[in-house]
Amino acid sequence: MAQLEHFTAPVDAVLARMRALDAELPERDGVAVFNRVYLAVTEEVGRRLDAGVFADRRAAVTLDVRFAERYLAAVDAVARDRRPPACWRPLFQFRRHPGVRPLQFALAGINAHIGHDLALAVVDACRTLGCEPADLEDEFDRVGDLLGSLEERIREDLMPGPDVLQIADPITHLLGSWSLERAREATWAAARALWALRHCGDLAGEFTERLDAAVGFAGRMLLTPYGD
Repeated sequence: MAQLEHFTAPVDAVLARMRALDAELPERDGVAVFNRVYLAVTEEVGRRLDAGVFADRRAAVTLDVRFAERYLAAVDAVARDRRPPACWRPLFQFRRHPGVRPLQFALAGINAHIGHDLALAVVDACRTLGCEPADLEDEFDRVGDLLGSLEERIREDLMPGPDVLQIADPITHLLGSWSLERAREATWAAARALWALRHCGDLAGEFTERLDAAVGFAGRMLLTPYGD
């Protein structure tokens, strides 16, 4: 039990940090929009951990915490006037733009976190646990399934109105071009590649840098302003 408690405590700390951000950020702030989504996901992960849904609780908690730390590190970097990873820069740059809709902010944050952070978090967790990515595949899939179940709700809750349903509306095509399922598949492949390259020094660093830049480019497209 002591070992489980050791790995459970950081989840509570992560939740506390996200709740503090939720309280201090303006509601319309783009980072606040994503933070509310991510807070809901992390709370649900916590409930499922308590319910014993994850077969390997220690692995699930480790992956969840290492994953969240990547997002919180980006928030801390900006707070200290430092550059966050490229995948996060569009969200922080456009967080107050009046022409970007809440759903765009949410999906841009999910894109950064799933497309880049999750791959690195798998590697972080493998190092912490002394295991291979294949040993975390079940936990990876369960977290991905949870995000998938929430994505539809996110789109419904944050959809700006009937105008978006018009096929001629550019944002309909923009948001329809991004897929959580495709992002998950690419992330799992990236995690496995990063693990295979972990002893390759410069090559691993270059792969990580290119992944970061590519995800950042997609995030910038998701945040194309359409309102006024």
